[in-house]
Amino acid sequence: MNELIKSPLVRLIDSAGGQVGIVPIEQALRMAAEAGEDLVEVAPNADPPVCRVMDYGKFKYQQAKKAQEAKKKQVQSQLKEIKFRPKIEDHDFSFKMRKIMDFLAENNRVKVTVQFRGREIAYLDRGRELLDRVLQEISEVGSVVGTPKLEGRFLSIVVAPK
Repeated sequence: MNELIKSPLVRLIDSAGGQVGIVPIEQALRMAAEAGEDLVEVAPNADPPVCRVMDYGKFKYQQAKKAQEAKKKQVQSQLKEIKFRPKIEDHDFSFKMRKIMDFLAENNRVKVTVQFRGREIAYLDRGRELLDRVLQEISEVGSVVGTPKLEGRFLSIVVAPK
């Protein structure tokens, strides 16, 4: 590994974590070989560079395990979408509301969209009333993110779990 460490003098830390001091690179490599471990440059920008005697393979393995453990504890949140039409019947509405409640219970955000087809676009007020009805029913478990947006023939709003 000495071809990677360019400095003739290094500040050495032994495998127990104790300071050895400033030593020539050859002596540091010899100490690492005697310990049966690797000489790893920890702080290359320091003057002189800081090197440590350690088992590099074990160090990389422990880092990978820590990263894997941190990734395991992360909570993934997705954006789900539920589409409504302005002329929706009560049963269909209640079914879709149950799905929205399930998504919010799973800690997912939900995009509630009212889709207008053909001449339905003339009745935007029905779409807004429908969104208000949805928001009223989920007010206990969800909160609105932003304001309703009209994008072409879609009126949508995003709801996040409380």
